[in-house]
Order: sequence, then structure tokens, then C-alpha cells
Amino acid sequence: MQRLKNWHLFALCVAVWGTTWHAITYQVGSVAPEVGVALRFGLAGAFVLATCSWRGINLRLPRADHARLALQGIFLYGVSYVCVYHAERWVPSGLVAVGYSASPLIAGVGARVAFGTPLSRRFVAGGAIGLAGVALIFWPELAAAEGNDATLRGAAFTVAAVLLSGVGSLSASRNSVRGLGFWPGMGFGMLYGGAACALIALALGRSFALPVAHSWWLSLAYLALAGSVLAFACFLSLQSRLGPGRAGTVGVMTPMLALLISLTLEGFEPTWATLAGALLALLGNWCILSPTAPPKIAGSSPLLQKPPRKPPS
Repeated sequence: MQRLKNWHLFALCVAVWGTTWHAITYQVGSVAPEVGVALRFGLAGAFVLATCSWRGINLRLPRADHARLALQGIFLYGVSYVCVYHAERWVPSGLVAVGYSASPLIAGVGARVAFGTPLSRRFVAGGAIGLAGVALIFWPELAAAEGNDATLRGAAFTVAAVLLSGVGSLSASRNSVRGLGFWPGMGFGMLYGGAACALIALALGRSFALPVAHSWWLSLAYLALAGSVLAFACFLSLQSRLGPGRAGTVGVMTPMLALLISLTLEGFEPTWATLAGALLALLGNWCILSPTAPPKIAGSSPLLQKPPRKPPS
């Protein structure tokens, strides 16, 4: 990851996450969302930690650090994705992805409240334009939902997913400032997120019976390894360099690819509002990525930099 430039990380996130929205459709319906998310991040976390152990990376962390990683994992990898899976039960995956176009604004405002990160007028304007684009794309679906609350449920779960993911993203930023190890932090965070979803599934009485369909298992492997390990490694690296607000623009570009996949594979029929909303989202993204956008949170240091060695005693 150290050798990759920012645009490499950005492109990888968009390419992988732009396809995972459709991959999730193979997961919903076969098992409960809570079970699917638990398996996805449980496998991803176990893979990361096993790789760390194989490479000789120290996995011993203080209890306080485990508590911080649990907070990050529960929100960033756990309950937010449960909401995503539930949302895709009611609306096309492309629309759920579009909802994440509000991520930069949510992350930027959250960083301002939590860390005092300055917000430029251009950043706020860009976030508002992107949010308007999201609303415009969803509007025809919501207008057509009269007498049928499926779209309303999908929209509600999407909003919840974006807000919960924002909390996890801010927690990840704070953990990077504290100097928590990049790969161990991600691995333990994913395990905690998966464990939290498993407990929720048990509390709700969800069945853990797994399907035999090849499409379900292939999509699970893709979501765990590419959609979780690779994409989150790129995203968290990008976030450590740019800050939570500007890194959140990944959530603006990803829906463009997700919408194309929805059009091709899910029978989603766009309207004029879909195109207009997409253009607004792109315009908001350009505003946020401009040089006057806010810097990363004060006192942060790149996750990918090695911590300074202690002087010999």
C-alpha cells in the first residue's frame, strides 16, 4: 500500500466497491443480513490476522486499544453493513450505493464536531450539491412508493447505514492518530464487527443455516476478500492521507459504477432525475476534491508510516 498513489487507492476503492453492491444481492434472501455480514467480516478479519501472524506482525494490543477497535468495527464493519443488506432487500443496489454519496458531507461535519477539523465553504457546498443529487435520484422511487412502503424502508435503511458508517469512519481516523497498527487494527476491527452482528443475529433468533448455491459462496468470498480486505485497506490508507471528509468522496464515485451494473443486471430503469442526480453528485465530488477542501484532522499521521523507533535504553 505504501507504494500506491492516492489516485491508485481511489480507483481501487471505486472499482471494487462499485461491484460489491451487486454482489450483496446474491447474499440477501438466502440468509439473514445479520448472519451474512457476520460471516463476511468474520472471514475477512480472520484472513487479515492470519496474514499478520504469518508475516510476523505483532498482534498483542492493550485492552484499551481493543475497546477502540471494537467501536470502529461495530460501526464501520458491522451494523452499518447490516443496514446496507436490509436496504438492498427493498430497493435496487444502485440506489443504495447512491445514498453513500452523502458520505463526504457526513464525514466532514462529523470531523468538524469531533475533531475541530475546519470546513471550507467549497467543501460544504460540494457536499450539499452531492446530497441534492442523491435526493433527486431517489425522488422518483419515493414518489412511486405510494401505497407500498418498500422504497421507504430501503431509503430509511440507507440513511441509517450512511450515518452509522460515518461514526465508524471517524473512529478509524482517531485510531490512526493514536498510532494503532494498520493491519492488526483492521483485522481485529473486522472480527469485532462480525462478532457484534453474530450476537445480534442470535438475539433476533436468526437461522445460521447456510445455502449450497455456488453464487452465494462465490459472492461471499468476493465480499470478504476484495470488498472487505482490499477495499478497506485502500480506503483507510486514503483516509489517513486525506482525512475522513475528502476520502469520503469514494462514496460519491462508487455509485456511478453501481448504477451502471444495476441497469445491466438488475433491470433498474432510470429516469431523467437519475441522470440529473448523477451529474449533481459528480459536481459535488469535484467541489470537495478541489485544493481548497479541508485538510486531514489535526495531529493525524499517515497509517502507512512506520512509527519512530524508541531510542536504545
